[in-house]
Amino acid sequence: MPRYEYRCRSCGDTFDLTRPMAESSDPATCPSGHDDTVKLLTTFSVGGSSNSGATPNVVQAPPMAGGGCCGGGGCC
Repeated sequence: MPRYEYRCRSCGDTFDLTRPMAESSDPATCPSGHDDTVKLLTTFSVGGSSNSGATPNVVQAPPMAGGGCCGGGGCC
């Protein structure tokens, strides 16, 4: 079950709740009992390898062709 992070607008506390995705937008009460809370944007990363201390693989985009018409784009 996912964890969601919330912040209380009354006291400024930040807290986590574990709840089903279907309930992620439901109102949440802070641990101090305040009802004026907002769900924070949670970001996460999905990685492919768990090699300890390894440098992650970086994939670079191929270089762009010359810009505009007659700049290598083949339109002339």
